[in-house]
Amino acid sequence: MGKVAYGFTSSIDGFIAGPGHDMSWMSAAEPLAEGTTQRMAERVAVIISGRRGYDAAIAMRDERDELTAEPYGGAWSGTEFILTHRPEDLADDPSVIALNCDVREAIKRAKAIAGDRDVQIISADIARQAIEHDLVDELQVSVAPVFLGDGVRIFDVAGGHRVDWEITEIFSDSPRAFFRTYRPKRRT
Repeated sequence: MGKVAYGFTSSIDGFIAGPGHDMSWMSAAEPLAEGTTQRMAERVAVIISGRRGYDAAIAMRDERDELTAEPYGGAWSGTEFILTHRPEDLADDPSVIALNCDVREAIKRAKAIAGDRDVQIISADIARQAIEHDLVDELQVSVAPVFLGDGVRIFDVAGGHRVDWEITEIFSDSPRAFFRTYRPKRRT
């Protein structure tokens, strides 16, 4: 069976998007080794995104570069769920499935489609909710050498919420990209 992963590239100061979901800073990220992005994309059957990120991507589609215009820079194909309280607003976009449900139901549906492949969460808010319900099996972390100062934080919980992780893999073929994977420490 596949896993549920929260994957992201972050700035050094802990943001996965700039103000207004700006992604132009991603040009500062170091490249991964040849074939890494394709290999990762092949493992993912379903992506779960949030409505704010979706809206920002649509609004900025003409400004985004090849890397940020599509998941995995266009190397991925599969099913994309957009969690929204207004799914009817996305009825004209055949490239996504809009869902109005909680994160547990969305992940359950995604896993049914994914089979032995992975479900990838690319929304900080959805990932936070999934982590609170113990539904994330893996973090996939890459760090870009840039400070943003503001934007969408990797993990933002008012009052704090500690979650310990242990490293499972270091992508040694991409040392400048600082790419690592982690799993929750609670799992054995």
